[in-house]
Amino acid sequence: MRTHTGERPYKCEMCDQLFSQSGHLKQHMKIHTGEKLFKCQMCEKRFNESRALKIHTRIHTGEKPCKCEVCDKMFSDPSSLFAHMRIHTGEKPFKCEVCDKMFKLSGHLKVHMRIHTGERPYKCEICDKMFSGSGQLKQHIRIHTGEKLFQCKMCDKRFNESRTLQIHIRIHTGEKPFKCELCDKRFNHPASVYSHTRVHTGEKPFKCEVCDKLFNQSGPLKVHMRIHTGERPYKCEICDKTFRESGYLKKHIKIHTCEKLFKCKMCLKMFNQSGALKMHMRIHTGEKPFKCEVCNKMFNLNGTLKGHMRIHTGEKPFKCEVCNKMFNQSGPLRDHMKIHTGERPYKCEICDKMFTRRGNLKKHMSLHIS
Repeated sequence: MRTHTGERPYKCEMCDQLFSQSGHLKQHMKIHTGEKLFKCQMCEKRFNESRALKIHTRIHTGEKPCKCEVCDKMFSDPSSLFAHMRIHTGEKPFKCEVCDKMFKLSGHLKVHMRIHTGERPYKCEICDKMFSGSGQLKQHIRIHTGEKLFQCKMCDKRFNESRTLQIHIRIHTGEKPFKCELCDKRFNHPASVYSHTRVHTGEKPFKCEVCDKLFNQSGPLKVHMRIHTGERPYKCEICDKTFRESGYLKKHIKIHTCEKLFKCKMCLKMFNQSGALKMHMRIHTGEKPFKCEVCNKMFNLNGTLKGHMRIHTGEKPFKCEVCNKMFNQSGPLRDHMKIHTGERPYKCEICDKMFTRRGNLKKHMSLHIS
């Protein structure tokens, strides 16, 4: 009846927690005394309850007697199944009193609270880095050890955590279980949904400290910062040209392989990307879908419009590290750098004169033609 009445007549004298049964109080007292009478015969870990030992033993035996009736997933104990069911029901009963964020598990809320308190109780003994959760520390330790225990059976790629492997598997299966409630787009990772939602809300919480540009994800900000630092970590193994992004390198590689699968039906010109063909088609159609809101000038490329906008804003985010001269586009900066390096890559085939820019070579060539 105490379940229905809520009566809890048994009180812990050490922490004032109340219990409906004397047995529950006895078990609870072992937390304070540190008494652990029940020992695992396989790994010698000790527990303060026989039930806790029984559940623990299933780690060694692999026994999972508790089954989810919705998705057939198996669990080693009823409480894990109960918590799992909230994935299907969407129930999030644990609320953060600071930011109102809801959680399925009390443990997740407890870890989340450390964001607000700044508490990081778990320390790496190798590099002294601090973490808010024990799981984060365990994952971090594997960076130092290089340990990757979890292997994909489909491509043999290895990972240092099971969760990363599970997400990776979805690349092979095509599974996308997480859905955006606003546009129905699906994702294979909950964090991807969370980031994607900012497309709808317009939220851009990541700011560049150099030029104040805002981003809706940390990844694009990281890539953007390379504009200011000049970092180009992706290198072509054929010609040593370097790039800010891996995608740019992949596109560039097709120049060397001569792989051009996309053909213009109007002039038969071939392209190594569908996007390049699409942009090329605007030469034939005259389409200029990108409009400057200041002077109404139209452009056939979004990138060209962005560069043009800096004429109006006066923004010059590209800086010469030698003489500190500023530029509104990366191309003029590259040309300018040749003044300092003395590089003259454009050669006249008639008189062997060298030039820093292709445009200067073209002008020079007209002298020979005339």
